[in-house]
Amino acid sequence: METMIHMSGVELPSRAIREQIASAINLIIQVSRFPDGSRKVSKVSEITGMEGDTITMQDIYVFQQDGYDLKGRVVGRHVPTGVVPTYLEKLKMYGETVLPSLFRPMNQKESF
Repeated sequence: METMIHMSGVELPSRAIREQIASAINLIIQVSRFPDGSRKVSKVSEITGMEGDTITMQDIYVFQQDGYDLKGRVVGRHVPTGVVPTYLEKLKMYGETVLPSLFRPMNQKESF
């Protein structure tokens, strides 16, 4: 995104651009290409702010590859890292309810 802003001809320092990006975006959904040629969501990360000139993020979910199916396709699952995103408070202000258990690592899930 920073590169696109620079290419637009807008004259802003890189730090100012990064600060605007960090304050405007809550989540990053990263899609990766896997060895079988498929594309999958590999990470869901929250932008947490800035440290110096660097935008900081923390992973909320990551794709865990478990292997391949009989047709050679990548199989796996999205697992929570245990990080509860800070934007949940914003969602609560808008009347949305998100269960904190959605963010617990698989081995810490409640039994039903």
